[in-house]
Amino acid sequence: MTIRLPGAGGTLRAYEPRTEPFAPTPGTPFTSRTVLSAAHVVADPFADVSPDSPAAVDWDATLAFRRHLWAHGLGVAEAMDTAQRGMGLDWAGAAELIRRSAAEARGVGGRIACGVGTDQLTGGSLAQIRAAYEEQLAVVEEAGAQAILMASRALAATAEGPEDYLEVYGHLLRQAADPVILHWLGPMFDSALDGYWGSADLDAATDTFLEVIAAHPDKVDGVKISLLDAQREIDLRRRLPQGVRCYTGDDFNYPELIAGDEQGFSHALLGIFDPLGPLAAEAVRVLDTGDVKGFRGLLDPTVELSRHLFQAPTRFYKTGVVFLAWLAGHQTHFTMVGGLQSARSLPHLARAYELADGIGLFPDPKLAEERMRNLLSLYGVNQ
Repeated sequence: MTIRLPGAGGTLRAYEPRTEPFAPTPGTPFTSRTVLSAAHVVADPFADVSPDSPAAVDWDATLAFRRHLWAHGLGVAEAMDTAQRGMGLDWAGAAELIRRSAAEARGVGGRIACGVGTDQLTGGSLAQIRAAYEEQLAVVEEAGAQAILMASRALAATAEGPEDYLEVYGHLLRQAADPVILHWLGPMFDSALDGYWGSADLDAATDTFLEVIAAHPDKVDGVKISLLDAQREIDLRRRLPQGVRCYTGDDFNYPELIAGDEQGFSHALLGIFDPLGPLAAEAVRVLDTGDVKGFRGLLDPTVELSRHLFQAPTRFYKTGVVFLAWLAGHQTHFTMVGGLQSARSLPHLARAYELADGIGLFPDPKLAEERMRNLLSLYGVNQ
């Protein structure tokens, strides 16, 4: 049977869904790469809230999805931008998410790293920004999770130059109990972060970023680079101090960056590994055997889907991620905190369904097809 999907210009086209899913093989923990998935949150669809209300989270479904990722061997990057941090999930909600997920991780033996930011603030002095970071760092460390120092909108607005970044990050790294991951999120993900590290010139910003790391290499486990620029990531990766990892956050070029070259490779901390979890895990296990061609053979076909989900405006990729989780049966509804389910068009979602189905991403293709048909009917598309 075929399903009619909306395309360009308001036309409908026939698509024949596949009937068999990709079947990942359970395996041992990864040995060649450290891989974390930035995970989404599941909204409570029955909460009487508005887009401006604090997030109403379905905690059972949210934690169940994290168990799904851990079961496939992936680590969880918690309370990051994929969890709608700053786009529906405020600090109070993020703190609760961190505590609950960290407790769940201990229960199942899963790896977890959590975002530390300053989203209690909309602005403020450098001292207030440091204090906000410190508050969040304490929550993460008390929960027993690794800290990911996220880029700060407040710091981007307040800092007068590179020296302010060096001062704030140096202060935080000196007091961190354990090595952290530093996160450089580009303005394509959040326009408020334009000019981060004290300059809109990326070469100058990179020098400042590396200066922060060089001053405290023992406190930096690694860096996550989300600039959607493969060559820039490679160049930065080659300049990192010995023992400091590069975690790719490039949702456009991740297969080649994880595969690496004769001079090194990237680990991964990716939003696209939320929907790709089982397939990504299978690919990394193939890479663990030294089979780069087999790894690329599994992961390269996923890039078209990832580039579609992360197309401009890139910050709305979360809508596609949650949409695919619904189609895959990880949640019972397509509702998002902040009402963000409306952030992408029906043709965009239809193409996401087609691409995901084409690579066998849905454990139950029939369920995904039924849910897609239901969504289409709500928009007036009759089959």
